Amino acid sequence: MAAALSRALKLPGKKGSELGEYDPLTQADSEDESEEDDLVLNYPRNGLGRDGCLGTGSSKMRSSSRPGRLVGAEDEEQDDPEEEEEEDEWRERLSGKSRQGRDDVKGLQYWSHRDLSSERIGEERAGAGVLGGSGRGVHITEEEKRMRMTNAVRSAFFLVPLVCATLVVLLCAFLIPCQKRELEKRLQWERALGDAGGVTPPALALWDADGDSVEDVFLGVTEWTNDTHATQGSKIYSAVALSAVGGRELWRKVLRESVMSIQCGLQHSTQNVCLLIGKSVIMAVNGITGMKVWSVRLRSIESQAVLLPDLQGDSVPDLLVATLPEDEILDLSLTLISGETGAILGDPVSYNLTGQGKLIGPLLHETQQGAYYILFGLGNVEAISLQDIYINATKKMPINQGLKRKDSEWEGLKKTNSSFILIYRGAELVVFLLPLVAGFGSNHNSLDAVSNLNASRSDWALVYGSSKLSLLRHKDLKKEWTFSSASVRSQPTPGHFNNDGVLDLFMQHSAYGTMTAQIINGTNGHLLWTAEFLCPHLVLEASTVSTSTGQSVFLFWASEPIRGKRNVTKTTVAPGVALGEPLIRKLFLLHPVYPTILLELSSTTDTAVTSAVSYQEHQKDATYITVSSRPTPDSEPTARIVKSISLRAAIAKGRIVRLGESSKTGAAMKPSTSELNKFFRRLSFRYQ
Repeated sequence: MAAALSRALKLPGKKGSELGEYDPLTQADSEDESEEDDLVLNYPRNGLGRDGCLGTGSSKMRSSSRPGRLVGAEDEEQDDPEEEEEEDEWRERLSGKSRQGRDDVKGLQYWSHRDLSSERIGEERAGAGVLGGSGRGVHITEEEKRMRMTNAVRSAFFLVPLVCATLVVLLCAFLIPCQKRELEKRLQWERALGDAGGVTPPALALWDADGDSVEDVFLGVTEWTNDTHATQGSKIYSAVALSAVGGRELWRKVLRESVMSIQCGLQHSTQNVCLLIGKSVIMAVNGITGMKVWSVRLRSIESQAVLLPDLQGDSVPDLLVATLPEDEILDLSLTLISGETGAILGDPVSYNLTGQGKLIGPLLHETQQGAYYILFGLGNVEAISLQDIYINATKKMPINQGLKRKDSEWEGLKKTNSSFILIYRGAELVVFLLPLVAGFGSNHNSLDAVSNLNASRSDWALVYGSSKLSLLRHKDLKKEWTFSSASVRSQPTPGHFNNDGVLDLFMQHSAYGTMTAQIINGTNGHLLWTAEFLCPHLVLEASTVSTSTGQSVFLFWASEPIRGKRNVTKTTVAPGVALGEPLIRKLFLLHPVYPTILLELSSTTDTAVTSAVSYQEHQKDATYITVSSRPTPDSEPTARIVKSISLRAAIAKGRIVRLGESSKTGAAMKPSTSELNKFFRRLSFRYQ
């Protein structure tokens, strides 16, 4: 064994002078040497080396205590039992050590004795003696400390993101729904603004003024001063912007005359502009602050502003309005206004129109050949080229390439020696003309370029004679179909009732205390849905709201539905309503999936005079905004009430009303109440 150890360690200074003249390397049996060499050299590889830190009795100390002993075959046989005892003793000691102690032993082993100096060997022998005293001591090295620190840092890097992710999930699961519910509450508000002054609808517009992605409310307001109604000068006229979230006042602009209409969305340089249109003044104000941008005085304004293409090359759309001419012999004038400065472009162009009745338009239309025409008339519909209007007003050729075009098919419809193109003229006067575009009217005359572009390229819904509805094709100016009904009370509302992709039309008409609501197929003019109600005594058009499935829900005001057939007689009081009792008006929601089911969203005794729909894209919700007249004591004027409700919140609290057999909708559906509640509460809304 000593021979093998000597060969493995190659200890310096262990030559014949110290061992006598005897060299154990030449006398040892080669076979026994190989066995002992394997035994000795395998200990470090197994972590059981005799040179390790295992206490007294190590191989190094025993070999040094017998420097002169001859190693022969007989000694080999005597050493074998001793080696076995030593190995047993090592195993017993090692079995009591922890795993950490074994790692320490491995860490202190030197694996190649041939590459170490004698000084290094002495230091490690001393270390082994210290640790071997008890057989249980643990020596913690700097490397182990670094390893522990590294493990702790790794654990921290794993646990900290895990905890953060858990907190984020909890916040999303609990706080975000709370924020949505809080926003729904803030979208529902009511505010009294000024005096009603009868049932005349006030100016109403929607536009995002404060940059919160929710359309705010712009309203024309009339108020009395000094609690006296004696003179006209005791009234204060103003335009007010209200936040759609909470109803707080954003700004107020006092004017000299009442506001007939408000239109927002005109792109003016770097700001959005709203137009406040009175009887003789058009004022452009900053939609965010209400500060004046420009104003122009005109004579007797008769229409809203029409958004035109850029006529001057200043990258700002220009405007057109209808006014009364100075020459009373003529019927109407069309005036061009610069959208950038408010200056009048040239002179007003006056026309002598044939016909009598309600002013129709003006509306801008772009033909399939890219030519622009203005549609307008008195009891009928005529068209004139925008190029002709511009040339007559400015006495020069337009620089806009679109204005240089004329549609050959439309020009072929002109009469001899006339600049007008006849769109419709008949014995029955025209009551309404509206582009067949989803959401038209619900945006309340927005000057947004995209909305106006869609409206200028569509077909038209034409109501004439107060009882006939026709679809007028823009490509050839011919009627697609005609539907006849009773007297139409309000402008039809386009929306998607069926799944053919063509807009259908919701209509209302009243007779003998009964209101009839109908939906007409936009493809062929056939009746899709109808229902009868007690007359609510309102003149208010319905609203449509587009859902995420592409179909529309229809919102309309009525009284109680009439479920059974009955004989109608002339009466001035709605059936079922006693004299002196207030009339209850209800807001209903109709969804095409359940045509025999209505959802009652609210009920009131107020008289709604105008309404609008605003979308909240992030919440997939919509708000329904109404302006109503509320009765007050005789000594006070009627109050003007502005109210906003969240549709999803109202649907969650809505009451289901079954129409039964009175609706002509084919096979009756009888869904359960729980099924209906589940369906309606899952509705989501998107911008049309």
